[in-house]
Amino acid sequence: QVTCIEVVEAYVERIKEVNPLINAVVKDRFEEALQEARQVDKLLSEGPGDEYLEEKYPLLGVPITVKEAFSLQGMPNTSGLVSRRNVIATSDAMVVSRLKQAGAIPLGVTNCSELCMWYESSNRVYGRTNNPYDLQRIVGGSSGGEGGVLAAACSVIGVGSDIGGSIRMPAFFNGVFGHKPTTGVVPNDGQFPNAHGVRTNFLCTGPMCRYAEDLEPVLRVMAGPGVSKLKLNEKVSLEKIKFHCMDHDGGSVFVSPVDKEILQVQKKVVEHIESDLGVRVQRVAIHKMKYSFQIWTAMMSSMDSDGQEAQRFTDLLGDHGKPVWPLWELMKWLVGMSSHTFPAIALGLTEKLMNLNQSGNAKLVSMGKSLQEEMEALLGQDGVLLYPSHPTIAPRHHSPICMPFNFAYTAIFNVLGLPVTQCPLGLGSEGLPLGIQLVAAAYNDHLTLAVAQYLEKAFGGWVLPGKV
Repeated sequence: QVTCIEVVEAYVERIKEVNPLINAVVKDRFEEALQEARQVDKLLSEGPGDEYLEEKYPLLGVPITVKEAFSLQGMPNTSGLVSRRNVIATSDAMVVSRLKQAGAIPLGVTNCSELCMWYESSNRVYGRTNNPYDLQRIVGGSSGGEGGVLAAACSVIGVGSDIGGSIRMPAFFNGVFGHKPTTGVVPNDGQFPNAHGVRTNFLCTGPMCRYAEDLEPVLRVMAGPGVSKLKLNEKVSLEKIKFHCMDHDGGSVFVSPVDKEILQVQKKVVEHIESDLGVRVQRVAIHKMKYSFQIWTAMMSSMDSDGQEAQRFTDLLGDHGKPVWPLWELMKWLVGMSSHTFPAIALGLTEKLMNLNQSGNAKLVSMGKSLQEEMEALLGQDGVLLYPSHPTIAPRHHSPICMPFNFAYTAIFNVLGLPVTQCPLGLGSEGLPLGIQLVAAAYNDHLTLAVAQYLEKAFGGWVLPGKV
């Protein structure tokens, strides 16, 4: 009904309209995108037939955005690090290349937190990204620019990555869908920083979208041949899913209690599933979840099976130069002379302290392994767990510093290797998005994707900001 050039022009105009407010797109490629849209229209007019095109280019002409941490040829690839300010990608990351080959048209790259290791997307290269529902609130991190750009209707699909919730937190704070696939299915090549050693088992690349039905086709393209490990062709019968529900982590001292509104909407989800599908949602209390933050931290810094140590964050901050000395950076930061953000410096200091407690770390790693077995046994091949995406709705700017470990609600599933879909559930009393995590056993991504589509119909999914 519309030409590709009309679609791309509409998205370009939308970005120009809202980006001055939210600062999500940090570098655009509008001219190239419009040129690519013209080529799509030419291909369609000369067309070898719709069926052939649909099979060869499943995302033909679809406007997308890409997290700046991924290489997109001709675009900056700094990951918010001042020392990389002049780095321009000379090739495409594997997932970006696959999306382009499927016909998608990248509009530009979006903001992230410094080195992708914090849940507020702000850095000394591009500044801060604001939440489209309330500019005084965060978009989350590290794929925060993607969350904001999708929520503000500036893009159809986002490319995100997630080692502690970096897809799911921004998707939650911005009221969109985000999927962290089963580990090892979608390639992580071509992003900075990339995972090394044991962390290769925790980092996931995945899709972010406004509409639940878009997650699966994008995941197929991103996974390429790896998609055969997933059961995406299996028909899901919702009535046969064994649903489990957990309201909170059991009350960790490091993490905020879960907001009333998040608990209320989760209760509504349970009631809807029970009355509509005629199934019973089993309440569970998994004791080890209380130690989610400690388990994630210990597993992130553990050695891999070859005895290779995890890469240090202070080395990454130095980016091939000298490792950064966090205490010295803190002194510089206090007088406004550091080129790093405070959360990055604080993480460097925390890392030093963590390395002092090796025996405690070993116990936590073994607790993580036993939690993984417990989760796999609970979920089996037909189970889905309902769990909060975060203990609070989108916080105000800077406030994550006061509760730095709240990301534990998402991070635990990275070290457990489980697929998780964050699903929006409308807006709360302050006009901010609510949501829930849907978790399944490894390689059962099809279950969480099906439940996300079901809940979107029941709860309305994405809501345009400013519509209230």
